Amino acid sequence: MRYFAGAPQVWVDKVVGWLVVAMVMFAAPDAQFRGEHVAVDTISERLGGGPRRALAALGLLWVAVTAAVMIWEGWATAAFARMTGMVTDLHPIPLWWIQALIPAGFALMLLVALVQLMRVARGLDAGDAAAADEVARLRAGPLE
Repeated sequence: MRYFAGAPQVWVDKVVGWLVVAMVMFAAPDAQFRGEHVAVDTISERLGGGPRRALAALGLLWVAVTAAVMIWEGWATAAFARMTGMVTDLHPIPLWWIQALIPAGFALMLLVALVQLMRVARGLDAGDAAAADEVARLRAGPLE
């Protein structure tokens, strides 16, 4: 419509913003699971054995705590929007539907962090061949 009628659709920017929130909330846990999330490896690359596992556990614990806080706050925000009946300015779409993506995404992040903490406790490091084999096994389809 922007190029043919000379006027953009007013809803496009809003919907794209909502889709970006959804994309980030569901892509960040996947990136964390794959070990592709943002990380500073300067110290951990130089460590080995127990100190490296302790640093990994500390980092994952921090991710879990942050995710738990964001679940709590995101849930409170969505609950407040639902309680007050807030809707988007485009159509009567309840705002809490969009805001609920935040605690949902961080719940996935918390789950991933807890799984990774268990892996570190078992001695599997994100860079180990055994860890790569386990990830491949988990990602494999049921027929493989």
